[in-house]
Amino acid sequence: MEDSKRQQFRAALRETKNLPTLPGIVVKLSRMADDPDSTTEQMGKVLSKDHILAAKLLKLVNSAFYGFPQRISSLSSAIILLGFNVVKSLIVSASIFEMMEDQDVELWEHSLGCAVACSVVARRIGVDEPEEVSTAGLIHDIGKVAIKMELPQEYEMITRLMRERKMSMRQAELEVLGLGHDEAGGWLTKSWNLPTKLIEPIACHHDPRLAKDEMLSSSIIHFSDILIRGMGYGHAGDDKVPALSKRAWQLLNLSPEDINFIIDEVEEKLWEVKGFSLEIQAETENSATNG
Repeated sequence: MEDSKRQQFRAALRETKNLPTLPGIVVKLSRMADDPDSTTEQMGKVLSKDHILAAKLLKLVNSAFYGFPQRISSLSSAIILLGFNVVKSLIVSASIFEMMEDQDVELWEHSLGCAVACSVVARRIGVDEPEEVSTAGLIHDIGKVAIKMELPQEYEMITRLMRERKMSMRQAELEVLGLGHDEAGGWLTKSWNLPTKLIEPIACHHDPRLAKDEMLSSSIIHFSDILIRGMGYGHAGDDKVPALSKRAWQLLNLSPEDINFIIDEVEEKLWEVKGFSLEIQAETENSATNG
């Protein structure tokens, strides 16, 4: 029975009509990145052809959300300074950003908070390219958006179970669909041909032990999700804080000093990100009024 439910949902995702596909520009840039003859200038020119995406990308890269120390004024500079993989992650973030905000502002804020926490934790423990971990943190709950948009009747059943039986959202998802939003998010991001560095941490953020290649990143998102829920920033859909995985905790190996530093740093950055969040919301309202 569970297998049948999983296959039905998987088929629904494949035939999705409401969720956006990633811009073709990501596919084109991926091909260019694999071509040793491609130059940064050529890639910058391709990016600049999509003016709206280019503007969003530069806004995101210069926001408090990523907190790069220097101002990045051109797409070529972004590629040179940050590397292609980080820029690709930023394009993904910029593309998914609006969809999440439109669907559920509180979930969007939770995701932003998780991304901030991921960035702080990844930098504290010296992970290479912490921006990729942060991007995975930003879209770690994309499976919840997919379930809400593609299966509205089942989503109603999930919310009713949560309310009546005091279940966590994931428990209710498992009962109704036979799978959780973590697995759904993994399927969706795989269908978008995103790199394993993003897919695995999204698919394994509730149980990092399942990760084959990205257990550390999965552990960072797992811990950050719990931390940001505990700090009460945004709303992840339920009030249940998941249990911390013993394996993830061992892998992160955080000292009491690390924890104090991380909490202080995350609290400070959340204030900056809140300003960014309010700015985006104001722009959206202005666009709606002027439109």
